Amino acid sequence: MAAAQKERSAKTAARRKTRGEEELRLHTMVGTRQALADLMAWNGIEEQGEAMTLMIHHLHGLGPAGSAQFLAPPRHSYEIPENVSAKLQLAYNRESLRICHDE
Repeated sequence: MAAAQKERSAKTAARRKTRGEEELRLHTMVGTRQALADLMAWNGIEEQGEAMTLMIHHLHGLGPAGSAQFLAPPRHSYEIPENVSAKLQLAYNRESLRICHDE
């Protein structure tokens, strides 16, 4: 007789606990999912969990210095356009004249 679903679930849960397995959840945006899909396709990997496990172990193998460049968040810079800068400067000058006039 086949084992009931509850029995199979309990057996699987006990096996995972014995092995020290822990579920990691990852919520991602479209761009991140696409990047993972590309990496998997390029390397012939079919399971997302396998791809993420391999990436974590390979990064860990690089050590602290080697992995740092891959784990540093990208920094974005924004340069204020000249026309916006001129308008801000004009507003600043008007405000400082108004404050001087009020005193």
